[in-house]
Amino acid sequence: MRVLVADDSVLFRRVLTDVLTSLPDVEVVGTAVNGRSALHKVRELKPDLLTLDIEMPEMDGLAVLEALDREKVRDVEVIVVSAVTAIGGELTMRALQRGAFDFIVKPDSSDRQQGQKTLAMQLAPCIRALAHRLDIRSILRKGAASENQVPRSTPPCEEPPQPGSGLDPVSTRMRRLLNPARPDLVLVGVSTGGPAALYELLPRVPADLGVPILVVQHMPPVFTKSLADSLREKCVVNIHEAVHGEPLRPNEVYIAPGGRQMRLEARRDGKMLIELTDAPPENNCRPAVDYLFRSVANGFPGRAMAVILTGMGSDGTLGLRLLKRRECFVIAQDEQSCVVYGMPKSAVEAGVVDVVLPLSEIADRIASVVRG
Repeated sequence: MRVLVADDSVLFRRVLTDVLTSLPDVEVVGTAVNGRSALHKVRELKPDLLTLDIEMPEMDGLAVLEALDREKVRDVEVIVVSAVTAIGGELTMRALQRGAFDFIVKPDSSDRQQGQKTLAMQLAPCIRALAHRLDIRSILRKGAASENQVPRSTPPCEEPPQPGSGLDPVSTRMRRLLNPARPDLVLVGVSTGGPAALYELLPRVPADLGVPILVVQHMPPVFTKSLADSLREKCVVNIHEAVHGEPLRPNEVYIAPGGRQMRLEARRDGKMLIELTDAPPENNCRPAVDYLFRSVANGFPGRAMAVILTGMGSDGTLGLRLLKRRECFVIAQDEQSCVVYGMPKSAVEAGVVDVVLPLSEIADRIASVVRG
């Protein structure tokens, strides 16, 4: 993978270059000191990936993304590099809306060796996911070219086949698909590519849905508040970062705060309360999807439906196993509309998904299940 590094700090350019070149199958083909230089070198060097500092003089990262879109540059992916600040979080959300693949956070450690280690831990999974995405893109392009020459022998399936391991008998499963139980809440788990997915999904949710929605998006502190604030401007349902001890209300979306685990607890009157904890990370994540899903499966059996969206890894699958034992209806995002088909794929392969849908159809299905 050919990478161009754009950052106004000489030291950080050097550190990031060292980290990238230490990763397998990565070549740093150039560096840029500001946005204008980055645009020039994208045209000249044609990298696969641009790591883009969001706050730079002359031309910032957002302006670069706008220029790439305006010039219809489609063959370079962008990973935004951001500071852990309120402004950095807000700018990063805007960058993700403009098509950035993902983001990483600049380490705040003054220890260079520790900073490099932190960067490598963030970059390595992003690079792997991006490499897979580029491979899929190449395969699809070749397939599209060959379709015009070779007649299709069999019609394509409308939905990918789902493994039957651990599922109920087919007749029972079909009845549940046609008449899923009406849930009292909706759970959403998402990771890489999540902000863009949520920007498409949540504005489609009707204002009178009638139940609360709880979202776990893998993100560090500060960024989840920026995500909630930016989503609120686009949606008819109210969206905010979850607060410890608050009760669930219908037609509200609660986003788990970065750096905390979110679970549900029951009050004496049976109503649901949000509890934020400092429990250890699960699947290297805090907040973790499994943590929330498990609490609902154990504390409120049979009262939720779940949605698993784009993301790396398998967070959410174990929690879905528990939810399925309580007749939870589960939707997974399809591969074609995912930025990274990791978390949905893991759930599908585990046999804990009822239906696989394009992102554009998920909000309508949520509404139809909730309304019976």
